[in-house]
Amino acid sequence: MLPTIAIVGRPNVGKSTLFNRLVGKKLALVDDQPGVTRDRREGQANLLGIDFTIIDTAGYEDEDPQTLPGRMRMQTQAAVENADVALFVVDARAGVTPLDEEIARWLREGDAPVVLMANKAEGKAGDDGVMEAFSLGLGDPIPFSAEHGQGLADLFQALLPYIDREEEEEEAEPDEVDIESAPLKLAIVGRPNAGKSTLINRLLGENRLLTGPEAGITRDSIAVDWKWTSADGQERPVRLIDTAGMRKRAKVQDKLEKLAVSDGLNAVNFAEVVVLLLDSTRGLEAQDLRIADKVIEEGRALVIALNKWDTVENGSALYQGIKQALSDGLAQIRGVPIMTVSASTGKGLDDLIRVAFETRTAWSQRVSTGILNRWFERALEANPPPAPGGKRIKLRYITQNKTRPPTFVLFGTRLDELPESYRRYLVNGIRKELGFGAVPVRLTLRSAKNPYASK
Repeated sequence: MLPTIAIVGRPNVGKSTLFNRLVGKKLALVDDQPGVTRDRREGQANLLGIDFTIIDTAGYEDEDPQTLPGRMRMQTQAAVENADVALFVVDARAGVTPLDEEIARWLREGDAPVVLMANKAEGKAGDDGVMEAFSLGLGDPIPFSAEHGQGLADLFQALLPYIDREEEEEEAEPDEVDIESAPLKLAIVGRPNAGKSTLINRLLGENRLLTGPEAGITRDSIAVDWKWTSADGQERPVRLIDTAGMRKRAKVQDKLEKLAVSDGLNAVNFAEVVVLLLDSTRGLEAQDLRIADKVIEEGRALVIALNKWDTVENGSALYQGIKQALSDGLAQIRGVPIMTVSASTGKGLDDLIRVAFETRTAWSQRVSTGILNRWFERALEANPPPAPGGKRIKLRYITQNKTRPPTFVLFGTRLDELPESYRRYLVNGIRKELGFGAVPVRLTLRSAKNPYASK
C-alpha cells in the first residue's frame, strides 16, 4: 500500500492546482471561484521519485453539518483521519485568516502529521503571508507555487520522513493482463439527481461521496476502488467512477458545469462498462438517449439501470415502455441489458454488478479467425450480398483485429457499394451468433488495391 497524503485548506487556496501538479495531469477541475471541489478525489502522485496516493478535498468551511458545505467538511475530515500526512495549504498572498486558524486548531488535535504549505508565494507579494503562517503553530511553512511548480524540493524534504517506505516485494507485471482478475472500470452516468453518488455509496457501504437533494452536487469525476463479492464468495476488484449529471447542452450555461460535464464524458473514455442510471419516477427522456448514444459512439459497453424502482407503481408497464423506447432510440445496438435497482435500499445492485462483469467479458472477447469465417460463410449463404448494376460485390473473408470494443475487418471487392443495411446484417449476426450480445461492434471495410488502376 502506498502512503496517503490529504490536501486540506479553506476554499480557493490552490488545493486542486497542487493536486494536479503532483499527479502530473489536470485531473481535478480548477477555476477562480471558490468551492469547485466537493468530493474527495484520489490520484497516484510522484514527487522526485517517491510514489504516494494524494487526495484532493473540498474547501474546509465552518457550516452546519446538514448543509452542503457542512457535508463537504465531513468528507474532508474523513480523508484526513485515514491519511498518513495532511498537507495544510494557506494562501500566502491573502495571509492567515480566522478560518485558517480554526483549521490549524483542528489539525493540531488530530493524529496525522501536518506539513504546512504557503501557496501562491511566487514573487514578493506572498512574503508577508509566509511569515504570518509561522503563527499557526505547525512548524515552518514551505513557500510554494502550485501554479509554477516552485518549492517542490522543499516539499520533498518535508514529506520524506513520512512517505519514503521501501517496498518489501515488487509486483511482477504479467505479459498479458487477465481480464477476469483485472479491476472492472465501471462509470456511472446520467442526468442530475438520478442517484449516481447514492448508488456508489450503497455499494461501498459508506458515505464516500457527497449526496443530497440538491441537483448537481458532483462536479469532478471521482474514482473509488472497491471489491465486490459474487454469489460464489469470490472477491472481484471494481473501480467505480462517479460523474457529474449531464443536462441537455442548451441548458448548460455555467462554466463549471460545462467543465464537469466534459470531465464526465472524458471518464466514459476510460471506462470499460458504463451504467446509464435513469430516474424511474421521471421515465426516459431524450437526454438519456443522447447520453447512451455517446457511450456507444465511444465504443464502451452499456448497461441501463432504472433507479428508485422501489417507489414505482405499475412497474411492468413502465419497464416495457422504457424497453421499447430504448429499442427505438438505440436502433444501432438492440438488446442492451436493462436492470431495475434501488440505490437507497440496495435492491438489485448485486445483479447490476454481475451483469456489468458479464458485459465486460463479451466486450473483451476475441473470436478465432477459423470460427469467424465459418460463421461468415453461413451468413453469406443465407443472405448473399447484392449485385448493384449487375456486378456482384465479392466478400472474401473477415478477421477480428482488436477487442475492447470488438473490431472486425471485412475484405472484398467493390465494398464502397455495399449497402449499409447489409453491413448491419453482418454486425447483428456477429453479436447474436458469436456471443457479443449488446456490446458495440465495429466493422471496417477494406478492398484490395488494383495494381493496374493508375495505368
